Amino acid sequence: MRLVLQLVARLLLIVALCLGAATVWATFDAYRSVDRATAASAQRVAQALQGLYWHELLLRSSRTREHLVPVPEWRTLETMKLISPGVCVEFQPATAFEKPLCGQSQGIGRTPPRWFAAVVPTFLGSHAEVVRPVSPRAAAAGTVVATPDEAAAISLAWEYILNVIDVALLMAAAIALLASLAIAHTLAPAQAIVLALQRVARGQYRTKLPRFRSMELGMIGGAVEKLGSRLEESVEQRAALTRRLIEIRDDERRALARELHDEFGQNLSAILAFANTIETASTKGGDHGIAQDARMISQATHHLMASLRDALERLRHPLPEELGLEASLVNLVDSWRSQSATQPTIQLDLKGDLTDISGPAATTAYRVAQECLTNALRHGAAREISLHVERCAGEDDALRIRVEDDGGGDAARVARSAGFGLTGIRERVAAAGGSLSILPASRGLSVAATIPLAA
Repeated sequence: MRLVLQLVARLLLIVALCLGAATVWATFDAYRSVDRATAASAQRVAQALQGLYWHELLLRSSRTREHLVPVPEWRTLETMKLISPGVCVEFQPATAFEKPLCGQSQGIGRTPPRWFAAVVPTFLGSHAEVVRPVSPRAAAAGTVVATPDEAAAISLAWEYILNVIDVALLMAAAIALLASLAIAHTLAPAQAIVLALQRVARGQYRTKLPRFRSMELGMIGGAVEKLGSRLEESVEQRAALTRRLIEIRDDERRALARELHDEFGQNLSAILAFANTIETASTKGGDHGIAQDARMISQATHHLMASLRDALERLRHPLPEELGLEASLVNLVDSWRSQSATQPTIQLDLKGDLTDISGPAATTAYRVAQECLTNALRHGAAREISLHVERCAGEDDALRIRVEDDGGGDAARVARSAGFGLTGIRERVAAAGGSLSILPASRGLSVAATIPLAA
């Protein structure tokens, strides 16, 4: 999952938790606001009745309780204005048949759902009545009792919650949207870092990243650039070392070829001459057994000389330095075709202009084709082998060699092989800055190498 989506998901979760907490707080505050309204109503009515009590007391000049309690004319419109909606107030001690004086509760709030009306009182409890004395200095003046209407209280709480939740939802949506845009904008440079790492993985080590405003992303970008520089230096050093090792190995092979030619070639020629002399002398002397042995020595010597010539061909300078890449590849295929009629069919497909390819690139291409053909002919049961060599001109000026056979084989096992042949061509291709791949073909194996010519 992308980091931006993870952060946005976490942000939405936090917003949802905050919204839930705000809903719970709004429910509690709205439900308890009825208690505050009840207490305020009782206090206002008590203060109003206190003034009325002392007015009547002074006007009548009498302190008898039965004349002043309940306070005359307290159930007025002015008193109704002092009572909050959904609250009922009564005077105690009350006269007979007196009913509580209630604030307007019809049309107050929205009708709450049944689950809300059932759940809220269960968790938050019921409302308590509030008692206030009419006059703290005259206990005989009576008291004011305010009682909230449960249904009206729940309707008011639901109305308050809806109003708060509407605002909270709008704020939560705005915060989530703006924060998501801010997160996406902040993490947008990470895409440039990912693309730079992908270019490094493809071998483009020198990767320049833009300057990031974020300190953390800037540190990551700097580390990526340093990593690319270190990798490029390491690859260049490794390629130079590999090229030097290949040069030393080629020099040793040429020296070995000279020694084999000078020492073994001359000795084999001498053995062949001695065998011919012995055969001639034995034939004239009538000793046919010795003549037969001499002929066998001659045959063995001829075989050794042929093997020596093949070894010298492989050890001496490759043909591309003498004939060019195209002619050397044709000569290579013809030499394999002429060895035996039972050999598998070898098809050569050359595309592009190969005339100006020389130097290490031509040598590497020839060695790759030579080694792949040798492996396909000697280690497989192929009946048909195809050698494709193509020059891809343009910006990606490169030489592509592909050898494909139908002899079966396990591509993964061959790719893991540490034989000298495959190791050698891997080293050569890597030293030339190219790439080598071993993949399964339709009926066998396909070995492909790409050698850049610009390098």
